[in-house]
Amino acid sequence: MLLEFIRENRTELIRRTQEKVRTRSAPRATPQEIENGVPLFLTQFTDLLAATNGEQPPIRASGGSATKHGNELLQRGFTIAQVVHDYGDICQAITELAGDQAKRLSTREFHRLNLCLDNAIAEAVTEYSRQREQDLADQEVERLGFLAHELRNLISTANLAFQLLRGGTVPIGGSTGAVLGRSLTGLRDAVDRSLAEVRLASGQHPRRRVLVAEFIEEMEAAALLDARARNLDLTVAPVESSIAVEADRELLASAVSNLLQNAFKFTHARGHVSLRAHRKGDRVLIEIEDECGGLPPGKAEELFRPFERRGADKTGLGLGLAISRKSVGVNGGEIHVGNKPGKGCVFSIELPIAA
Repeated sequence: MLLEFIRENRTELIRRTQEKVRTRSAPRATPQEIENGVPLFLTQFTDLLAATNGEQPPIRASGGSATKHGNELLQRGFTIAQVVHDYGDICQAITELAGDQAKRLSTREFHRLNLCLDNAIAEAVTEYSRQREQDLADQEVERLGFLAHELRNLISTANLAFQLLRGGTVPIGGSTGAVLGRSLTGLRDAVDRSLAEVRLASGQHPRRRVLVAEFIEEMEAAALLDARARNLDLTVAPVESSIAVEADRELLASAVSNLLQNAFKFTHARGHVSLRAHRKGDRVLIEIEDECGGLPPGKAEELFRPFERRGADKTGLGLGLAISRKSVGVNGGEIHVGNKPGKGCVFSIELPIAA
């Protein structure tokens, strides 16, 4: 009776469920979830209910099992919260419609309904967890593959340059020496990024008082060498001595270093990069301005995606800006990028000022 009731009243059940989904406060419903998701959820819920009754499900697009139902929903972009709430809304709609039509559902049928709901949610949650673990594992394999490839290329280049220099046929101050220097710098940057990732993953981010003027002075020392190696000018503005932030110094240094390396990498030859820090109300801004030529409209936010690389120079993993954003985030700050079309970009780290 229950299964027949659901099949006969499918249109009304969809309407009622859509109304419940549309008016709930959280998770907020999407148009796709309301228009396409609810009918799909009801179809799969009917299949699951038929399976508990020993029937052959009439629709087997997802293979007929609760796990594959959950897999299909999650593959279509539904969050686990949407899956759980939408299944619950369907059950409520069934119960309410049965009451409105004075249809008496037996205790056994209510038990089947609740059992089906329980199985659907449990299997969807299990499948979601499995998929997430698999996605994380795939991302880690991809990241390690990129890192190994980058390290191998840098080591190979450094080794070739070293062999030429050791033979005495070329001077250390020439182009070959510059190649060796860039390769070693690249190796250092790759290791620094990996250490920052490890520190982020550890979940231990001790914050201490950091005087911004001293911090910027430390950043300047290493950045000047990188700028000279690329034939670029670096300007560092004086910083008010009393300004301080509470931060994990190593992660903050990693973020600023990544932004500087990014600026040096994309600034045109003989161009200019500036580093400055100043107070803005109850915040501190650390800004790195480059001369990359600017960004196409709408491309600023894409820079912070993992493995996103811009410009003609495709060296590196494209992880630097993504790691910088995470590093600043755990310090209670934010990173913004301002675009100067035809000229360059300004990357800003915004942190709460320390008392």
